[in-house]
Amino acid sequence: MKRKKILIINICKEQLHYYEFVKPIEEIVADLKLKYVVKHYKELRKKDIEKADKIIICGTSLQDNEFAANVEQFLWLRSFNGAVLGICGGLEIIGLVFGGKLKKKTEIGFYREKFRKNFLGLSGTVEVYHLHNYFVDFKKLKTFEIFSGGEIVQAVKHREKEIYGVLFHPEIRNKEMIIYFAEKI
Repeated sequence: MKRKKILIINICKEQLHYYEFVKPIEEIVADLKLKYVVKHYKELRKKDIEKADKIIICGTSLQDNEFAANVEQFLWLRSFNGAVLGICGGLEIIGLVFGGKLKKKTEIGFYREKFRKNFLGLSGTVEVYHLHNYFVDFKKLKTFEIFSGGEIVQAVKHREKEIYGVLFHPEIRNKEMIIYFAEKI
């Protein structure tokens, strides 16, 4: 059987933001010697999704939430049977697809998050990097289990699917979480 690829989805409106939010994830996966492909969500085709057994939806810059106006391009998440990791804007997309609403709240910098139990290799109190203007209130979405967060949920997993999401940026700090997802999920 031919090994499938990890699909890394770029949601950045500006090409330069690729280097900050997508390229670091691409480098982590490449260092693991795993097959992968990077696609911008506007260029994504059904065959790209079908060829992937894992998908990482990367984040983007503070001022870029164009993806939220194009959430219909992510409805495939509801039927995808592989593993998904949504990072920041990627988590917001997951929340929107499953019925959540975006709320405004800016958080920038290093924060200490307490993980209630193991989440993609992270547990206990862990320092993470926040860079977001919006969040989804996952406390109202019963289809997701919450792993970390106070007022703003930081880490979730779909209760029936291998869909994970974090509002923080593990490509900055906590790269081991991306490695865990790529190798063990």
